[in-house]
Amino acid sequence: MKCDVIINGAAGRMGKRLIALATEDEQLNVVGATERQGYPEVGKDAGTVGGIGQIGVEICTQLPATADCVIDFSLPEATDAVIDHCAANKIALVLATTGLSEAQTEKLADASGKIAIVHASNMSVGMNVLFSMAGKAAKMLGGEYDIEITEAHHRFKKDSPSGSALTLARNIACETGRDFPGCLVHGRSGKDTLRQKGTIGMHAIRAGDITGQHSVIFGAIGETVTLSHNAHNRNTFAQGALRAAKWLIGRKPGLYSMADVLGLAEE
Repeated sequence: MKCDVIINGAAGRMGKRLIALATEDEQLNVVGATERQGYPEVGKDAGTVGGIGQIGVEICTQLPATADCVIDFSLPEATDAVIDHCAANKIALVLATTGLSEAQTEKLADASGKIAIVHASNMSVGMNVLFSMAGKAAKMLGGEYDIEITEAHHRFKKDSPSGSALTLARNIACETGRDFPGCLVHGRSGKDTLRQKGTIGMHAIRAGDITGQHSVIFGAIGETVTLSHNAHNRNTFAQGALRAAKWLIGRKPGLYSMADVLGLAEE
């Protein structure tokens, strides 16, 4: 039995990869592709826009009312409408949009009482393993290790620091009893920037077409431990999202993470 999916943000960089990879997946069936009003791709075949030839699905501005799952890699401005639509039509949701407001986070939690939702700051399988490892490593290493997080992305990324960098910091803070986000120090500038014990340094790089690079540096007197993840292309995020969509089918309503999808969540 195939999973019928709708791709929201179908003309974006991630949307095009989702269309292409979902079409290749024998367990998935693309039944809808949507974009914001005004996009030149609206009205065109989603497969043609995605570079794989016609698939018989036209990019439109309204989400279809029937599907098993919506995958959304769009912008926070579109999130409310997507959540409302999925909840009203009992469609599962894979939400990869970052930079949500507190109100949107609450809306997502409310909707999870009606539908199954996977929400993650990063859909990459490898990155989610790093999420799990970072907090555990910080706890094992102890308080004498300084912690710095660096992240690098393409010049077009709007939010900073990345949602993935914040997830790394949140997991570390949770495992080590730090106040989050109070423990974060965003960059350093000036003549008196001596490192304060217990803080987590956060540094963002924006350059060229970097897909995504994250590193957590644990430094003590005498040694440094570095955990890192480099995304070579956008396929890794798309494949993770498609995996989440298939995992959601038949799940009871609830708010899930990629850790749940991958079996990394602690019992």
